[in-house]
Amino acid sequence: MNSVATAMIAPLAVAGLAWVEILYAFFSVTLVASGLVMVGMAVQAYIETERQAMVYLSIGFTLIVAAASMTTISAFLTDFEHPESLLTVNYLVTTLGFVFVIASLVVE
Repeated sequence: MNSVATAMIAPLAVAGLAWVEILYAFFSVTLVASGLVMVGMAVQAYIETERQAMVYLSIGFTLIVAAASMTTISAFLTDFEHPESLLTVNYLVTTLGFVFVIASLVVE
């Protein structure tokens, strides 16, 4: 990496974290926040319409948010050891979340 790029990235090293770890945390927080907004919107839509699809949608986004947040927390707690296990659990829970999102499209 050249010295200009290093100078630009160096301020990102906060509290002993590498810039890639900070970006990972930032994007994880962004995913969790947007997912929780979607959960809230689905719950509000269920309250207004009482459509079963909104329940499935809110469960799906809840699982997706749970996968993202728990993977991030676990990664930092374990110092990014055993990434295969972290990603396997992440993909499992995320896939279940998307199954519920898809189910929300087909349920009557």
